[in-house]
Amino acid sequence: MMKVEIWSDVMCPFCYIGKRRFEEALEQFEHKDQVEIEWKSFQLNPDMKTDPNINISQYLADAKGWTLEYARQMNNHVTQMAAEVGLTYDFDRSVVANSFRAHRFSHLAKKHGLGDKAEEALFKAYFTDGLNIDDTDTLVNLGTGIGLDAAEIKQVLESDTYADDVKRDIAEAQQLGIRGVPFFVMNNKYGVSGAQAVPVFQETIEKSFAEWQQENNKPALTIIEGESCGPDGDCA
Repeated sequence: MMKVEIWSDVMCPFCYIGKRRFEEALEQFEHKDQVEIEWKSFQLNPDMKTDPNINISQYLADAKGWTLEYARQMNNHVTQMAAEVGLTYDFDRSVVANSFRAHRFSHLAKKHGLGDKAEEALFKAYFTDGLNIDDTDTLVNLGTGIGLDAAEIKQVLESDTYADDVKRDIAEAQQLGIRGVPFFVMNNKYGVSGAQAVPVFQETIEKSFAEWQQENNKPALTIIEGESCGPDGDCA
């Protein structure tokens, strides 16, 4: 399987849009069944304090010194982009929340082969449903909805399990020079930054896969038989 690694943050609006565009490109790729996707953690604002009492529009206005109206205008532009790929964003409902626990939740899901479903559930919860993705009950409900065990989710969230995995992903991103998300790494060779247009993803997937296929389908040796000894001790 050719691997595609995707660094993202739950609260990144372009990450959800990029996910949809990448999925559209992959759906049209004839060898899509030979592509493995792995989601990686990235935090845009690791110091953000969770506050369910304010929405992200108000947070941006306060943090950047904008008027609330201007913050909403900026978010409306992104909302229109999201609508073009079939997504519904409601920034006035999006809860300001630190994403670290959500990333730990994602690593639990990845352990059970549910990484992509977890990302989808988290994005929808944050951008569409106005849920607090730093809340234990919210994450338990999201997790059971994709097939995870409620008790295991609680156990993870009440400890620091997968914290090192999240930090490791972030450190790897820094080593690769990733400064923003979404960021797609295909076959450990090609990086695509941002929510690029579908044709960009298509071209990079095809190029990456062709090289991966060439690297992993080398012709077998042509063997000229002669006297030799086998592992069972027989010599002929």
